[in-house]
Amino acid sequence: MRKLLFLAAIGLLTIVLVVSDHVFPPPSDPDRESRTAIVALGDSTMSGEGAGAYEAGTDGEDGGNWCHRSREAEIMRISFEADQKINLACSGTNSEKLRNEQLPRLRAIAGSNQVLAIVVAVGANDDPRFSEILNKCFEAWGKRTDCTSSVAPEWTRRVRRMVPKVEATLNAIRQTMRDSGYLDSSYQLIVQSYAAPVSPKMPQSLQNLSGCPLRTADLEWVVEEAVPELSNGLRAAAGKVNARFLDLARAGEGHEACVGGDEPETEWFTRLTVDFDGLKDERRAPHALQESFHPNARGHEQIGRCLTEFLASDKRDGACVPRLDGSLGLNTES
Repeated sequence: MRKLLFLAAIGLLTIVLVVSDHVFPPPSDPDRESRTAIVALGDSTMSGEGAGAYEAGTDGEDGGNWCHRSREAEIMRISFEADQKINLACSGTNSEKLRNEQLPRLRAIAGSNQVLAIVVAVGANDDPRFSEILNKCFEAWGKRTDCTSSVAPEWTRRVRRMVPKVEATLNAIRQTMRDSGYLDSSYQLIVQSYAAPVSPKMPQSLQNLSGCPLRTADLEWVVEEAVPELSNGLRAAAGKVNARFLDLARAGEGHEACVGGDEPETEWFTRLTVDFDGLKDERRAPHALQESFHPNARGHEQIGRCLTEFLASDKRDGACVPRLDGSLGLNTES
């Protein structure tokens, strides 16, 4: 009889192992199922850098936290049936920082809430170092030379080196959720790419320190090669972990920084932005240009609108593209 009970127990354990991601998931808050959440992870484009209205403690008040999490960030502007919209993104985050700093907080949130969706924007601060590239192009403008000739030849290699790092981070997100008792199919995992913040279509009168000090040839490279290739790399990483992918490469078309000329209120991205008061404070001075060339509050509103449409769709991939009425909308046609 004992032998039969032992064999039955072994059989039951085998069934559990086959049908479940985890045999004994850690205990969660008993009220978790009644509280729902959508969570944003990633870097400055997700945190809300450039949108202003930063959460207390994320604008360098203590001299160390410059996450610039904005109450105007896209995750806060979406229409989505969730009790909480939680923004864990932080300016300057790369794949390693996301895993080390944001995933422990995701684990805690997943244990006390039913997480319905996770939206991730990461990769540009890995090998591509996109902000660094824009800074080099800024410096090249000052030297009356170009930056494309020095950065373009290595761009493809940078993006290729980024892909496995982003893939590892997405796998870590998956594992964090599994460890919290979630099936991969029980929540949406969305990888979001980056929009080109500038365009060669800006008036030459603003290609200077009063607007966007970048050369036309460099602007063309950013829009036509750098940003699309970065998107393709992120699409590849998303596909490897069965995540959904939202392409923002064209999201800013017609509304990039400086393109509005005398009507900056039509732009969805910040121009060269200098915190002159911050320059007087040695702790804040290194961050005085941090808000430059990021989606502004209008941009986050538009991206949030497109993300809302994507969350409600059942398509694996989508792209945010400008509509005839001037707003941003979802395109799911490949």
